[in-house]
Parts: sequence; structure tokens; C-alpha cells
Amino acid sequence: MIKLPIKIINVEFFDKGKRSLVYTGNYKNKKVIIKVKNPKSQAIARISNEAKYLKKLNKFKVGPKLICFKKEFLVYEFIEGELYIDLIKTKQKISLTLQILDKCRTLDKLKINKLEFIRPIKHFFVKNNKVKMIDFERCYQTENPKNVTQFCNFLLSNKNFKINKKELIKLSKEYKNKQTDKNFKEIKNLIKLS
Repeated sequence: MIKLPIKIINVEFFDKGKRSLVYTGNYKNKKVIIKVKNPKSQAIARISNEAKYLKKLNKFKVGPKLICFKKEFLVYEFIEGELYIDLIKTKQKISLTLQILDKCRTLDKLKINKLEFIRPIKHFFVKNNKVKMIDFERCYQTENPKNVTQFCNFLLSNKNFKINKKELIKLSKEYKNKQTDKNFKEIKNLIKLS
């Protein structure tokens, strides 16, 4: 574990990903995540990339609150809750799904692609009926972001939603060609009916 510029106590190993090692700790009586580069990873600048996008997205209430970062690590608030994927068989699924779509839309408007929405298994946590999104290390800037359309592809492949598939495919294509508020609203209205 590297030396941190802020005082974090009770640091413990939490998880290992392809690109990073993850620890938990306590900072000012709050649980935090500490991410450091996995020494086995060939990925370049993933930690600083995630910090850059968290800093930007925190202004729009997307992602966990960034606390501090350097080139080789970042610290952000620990996100608690149940996984969204475990709640899509419940009555909450529509309201939670609409929240995720709103976050995807925010990313699209900011021209940021996240790359994690086709299989969003561990990327959304739910607490008090509110969805929080994590993992922004693969984000990149693009003129053609695909967050909403990728998430629609996930919904099309999931058996827990009774969506008019032909209509969602049509609306997704329209949104892909023209990412307007009107086209996005039509997708949301269709999801509300499922």
C-alpha cells in the first residue's frame, strides 16, 4: 500500500480488478475506497483517468464523491447498497431503471462514454431507492457517446422487463441518430409502460 497524503485509518484490502487494487478505510468518520494501480496491469493512466472524470461528474451528482487523488491512487466515498441487478425482479425496477437512464443521458450530454452499460452487473448500487454509479476508469470523451443506447441493449436482453422490443429498438435508433431530449423522453415513456 502506498503512502497517502491524508489520514485514513483501518485500511483493509477489499477487492482486486484487472486494472486496480481496491482497499477500504475510514476518513473523517466515513468509509472510503482507495484505488491503486494493479502492478500486473498493462493499462496506462486508468487511475488518473477515473479521477479526472469523477471530478467532472461530481458537479452533476454522478458517481461517488472524489476525496483526493494523485497519479498512482485515488480516494472516493464508499458506495453502499444493493446491486441494481439484484433488484430488477422487484417493484422498484422501473423507477431505478429510469434513474440509470437519466445518468446515462447526463453522460451522453457531456459527450462522455463509460463503456459499462451492456452488462452493468457491478456498476449500480441502490440505497434508499436512489441509484449510485461506480467505476469510471475507462471513460473517454467522444462526439458519439453510447451510454443510453448501450443501456437500452441491456434492457432488451433482460427477461425481467416486458418491453415492446421492436419499439425500443426503433426509439434507440432514433436517439442514436439524434440525441435530443425529445427522443430520450420517448425511451423513458416506453420504459414506464413495461
